[in-house]
Amino acid sequence: MEKPSPSPSSSSPTAPAPSDETSSPYSKGRLAGLIVGLALFLGLILFADLDPENPSVTRMAAVAVLMAVFWISEAIPLAATALIPLVLFPLLGIASGKTTAPLYVNSTIFLFIGGFLIALAMEKWNLHRRIALSIIRVIGSSPSRLVLGFVLASAALSMWISNTATAIMMLAIGLAIVKEEEALFGKKATKNLSIALLLGIAYGCSIGGIATPVGTPPNLSFRRIFANTFPDAPPIGFGQWMLLGVPLTLIMLTVAWFLLSFVFFRTPKSQQITSDVIEKEYQALGKMRWAEGCILVIFLLTALLWVFRTDLEIGTAFTIPGWAGLLGESGALLDDASVAIAMALLLFFIPGGKHPETGKPDTLLNLKVIRKVPWEIVLLFGGGFALAGGFKESGLSDYVGSGFAQFSDTPAILLVMATCGILTFLTELTSNTATTEMILPILAAIGVAVKTNPLLLMIPATISASCAFMMPVATPPNAIVFGSGRVRIIDMVKIGFFLNIIGMLVITVLFYTIGTAVFDVDLDNPPEWMQSGPAAAAPKP
Repeated sequence: MEKPSPSPSSSSPTAPAPSDETSSPYSKGRLAGLIVGLALFLGLILFADLDPENPSVTRMAAVAVLMAVFWISEAIPLAATALIPLVLFPLLGIASGKTTAPLYVNSTIFLFIGGFLIALAMEKWNLHRRIALSIIRVIGSSPSRLVLGFVLASAALSMWISNTATAIMMLAIGLAIVKEEEALFGKKATKNLSIALLLGIAYGCSIGGIATPVGTPPNLSFRRIFANTFPDAPPIGFGQWMLLGVPLTLIMLTVAWFLLSFVFFRTPKSQQITSDVIEKEYQALGKMRWAEGCILVIFLLTALLWVFRTDLEIGTAFTIPGWAGLLGESGALLDDASVAIAMALLLFFIPGGKHPETGKPDTLLNLKVIRKVPWEIVLLFGGGFALAGGFKESGLSDYVGSGFAQFSDTPAILLVMATCGILTFLTELTSNTATTEMILPILAAIGVAVKTNPLLLMIPATISASCAFMMPVATPPNAIVFGSGRVRIIDMVKIGFFLNIIGMLVITVLFYTIGTAVFDVDLDNPPEWMQSGPAAAAPKP
């Protein structure tokens, strides 16, 4: 993210301005990141040999380290760093350009684009401002309560709706509230509140998804992989998962809110919008116009279509059939991205009346508005997917996964903690869904090999994949919030590191105390259904 250059000193009005030709485009931090990243990359390539039988493992590790340093230091624009795999994968023999390029475009990308178009339509017709003021009227206007409200709202939605879609929805509303605060107190004074509120949306979306089996893609991946790997094992029930997921979610939400509001981004209580101001601003909007009503209907309909697209299992005895199943084979081919794009396309057809600023007749969305889509974030997403693909293609994922085997003789609680730590920080660099898909089969095989219940490793790993809070590419909500341009990567890293560590400890303690009882994990006697799983020994470290 580019930062504004300092203005010339007012004390020397006749002094010449610094020359753009002689000044460096790099700050000290960015220059250090550039040098360190390249040095580590070359050092691994020239002097390291992680797997003598597969040189691609070391090469891929070098690329991952290079991109991580560049992303953290912003040595070059983040979107530019995301393009590195397109060059280095073919050059280093990791994957061809034809294999790498398609990794940058998938259904998640179009889910992001479709949802963002709906958010832009809300902003164009000021619906986001109406919703924002309504929320402030209900929740309260003190800084800490605003952050809490957004954390809880984001988490509640993410329990049932895609966390990507939830982040897109909540971001538009959050930015509207931030702008209200800035109008009253100034942009500089409200900086901490802005960061806390927006990060609260990202973290609320990620943490909320942990609570239910359908809340986040890693949870769905776990259920499918576990059922396929151990066909004789009893299925993991919806309510059974929530017995662990809900307490864990509540604890992590409380921790995230406390750190955001009272530790890292404290905001004076004086920055509180009075109820009179809120009411005056809300009344100034007048009655809801035709365009606002249409967009609100599309907004709500999109959410409902996302929620009820597939079957919703409530416990073990009650299932709400998904609407996609009514469409037969065609319904099975639809996904959340299809819904997002279909609803966004409606915005180009429906007349919105006179635009509130230009006064000219217009449709709900036009080409001029969609140019505001943050395409650099689309590239950032793609870079994360490409990195995950490189992990799998090179064998680095197997190499990392095999490292779990060395913990087979350690106490169970330390084994769980090691699993949580590796997955938490591994998913900072790769898609959490892709990482889960890669690692869970390896953990299943390791569980069988060391004669311990595979759930001891698989469930903490799955939950930890949703608890990466440091990097924009770690989870879609992180990337979406970062795309607002109001959160620096260093802000996300400094609080995310502590949340990662706390998450490791909370997941370990809760699974070891509650989870072992909920999922019937006997630490001394492996279950009989393990015999239906992989018979091969765990990968050699």
